[in-house]
Amino acid sequence: MSTKTSAVINIFERRESEARSYCRSFDTVFTSARGSEMTDAKGHSYIDFLAGCSSLNYGHNDPDMKAALIEHLSNDGLAHALDLHTDTKAAFLQAFETHILKPRGMDHRVMFTGPTGANAVEAAMKLARKVTGRTNIVAFTNGFHGVTLGALAATGNGYHRGGAGIELHGVTRMPFDRYFGDSTDSADFLEAMLRDTSSGIDAPAAILLETVQGEGGLNAARPEWIKRVADLAKEFGALLIVDDIQAGCGRTGSFFSFESMGVMPDIVTMAKSISGFGLPMALTLVRPEYDVFGPAEHNGTFRGNTHAFVTARVAIEKFWADDTFQQSLATKSMIVTTALGQLARMIPGARLKGRGLMLGVDVGSGDLARRICARAFGKGLVIETSGSEDEVIKVLAPLTTPEATFRKGLTILLEAAREILSEETKSIAAE
Repeated sequence: MSTKTSAVINIFERRESEARSYCRSFDTVFTSARGSEMTDAKGHSYIDFLAGCSSLNYGHNDPDMKAALIEHLSNDGLAHALDLHTDTKAAFLQAFETHILKPRGMDHRVMFTGPTGANAVEAAMKLARKVTGRTNIVAFTNGFHGVTLGALAATGNGYHRGGAGIELHGVTRMPFDRYFGDSTDSADFLEAMLRDTSSGIDAPAAILLETVQGEGGLNAARPEWIKRVADLAKEFGALLIVDDIQAGCGRTGSFFSFESMGVMPDIVTMAKSISGFGLPMALTLVRPEYDVFGPAEHNGTFRGNTHAFVTARVAIEKFWADDTFQQSLATKSMIVTTALGQLARMIPGARLKGRGLMLGVDVGSGDLARRICARAFGKGLVIETSGSEDEVIKVLAPLTTPEATFRKGLTILLEAAREILSEETKSIAAE
């Protein structure tokens, strides 16, 4: 490592908070990126299978989004506007209505929250409580909805919950689909608890779920389970909130992860790739009859990122004006599924998880998963883990990744796994 690069690394260690996380897995300084590849200060190139944790579904520095943003900046377009009417917001809303909402029969209003996914979830939970006059939210095991206190109450991860420093209230945890394996339908458990007036569960304001649990380990719920939960929510007077922050914007094969499941959520939360360019932006989509917040009752100084409106509009018009892009995702999903199937077969008990291009392999050990990912990074692949014990190797490559690049990255992953497993075998034999 050069003296200059060492100095840069040192400033992070000397001044950046211990709360930093992803950078601990990738000991280099990144300087540029395009498409599905990143370059560091030493000129080394890496294939990106993390994509800003699904914030870069359309890749790094998409040329059309970049050109539109540069034009906006060059013309002294507004950089900040609170929630004032602007031409960029109008253009985004028009594109979102025309290409996303109307074709899917959605009458939802668009609420611009603070710029993070957690803020979108906070708004959704608050709104459900105001609409129903109830306080309890039903959430699920291994769900991840953010780390601000309201969203954190609905998050299952014990490590993150431990950081609250205060007791977390207002949420009843229920088992996610196949939490007990295939022998028990957890929707039966949920129904029984809701029907039993002595179960101890307060009538819920909302049922909050991810159709695929990203940070929870790529647990993909069956469509019939989602439909059953949606029906229970309606029967018991609760709003259905689908957290599509990580699973949306094409990640599971369609713009929304719940399409073709026969459900229409009352509230949908979105963030991450909704800006198209990796810019901060979050939305809470609300059925009109539940749009009951008063002016500024839920607000934030950055609740409308003008620059993100520019790039988000381009992303929608470029990738979602017809079905060409969506059709390409199925082919890429098959490429990833085939390679990850090979990885799963290398490791006894390992299994493929996820849906669409939100896929991974549960290798049964967080230590093994981390070592494979670290070896892959040394070979030029940025890839991370998820799950309660980091036991799932997770592929979240940009959806625009060329098939050849997908194959190259997956080859690196398989080579890294073979090397680590071979070293394990030799170590055991030496003992």
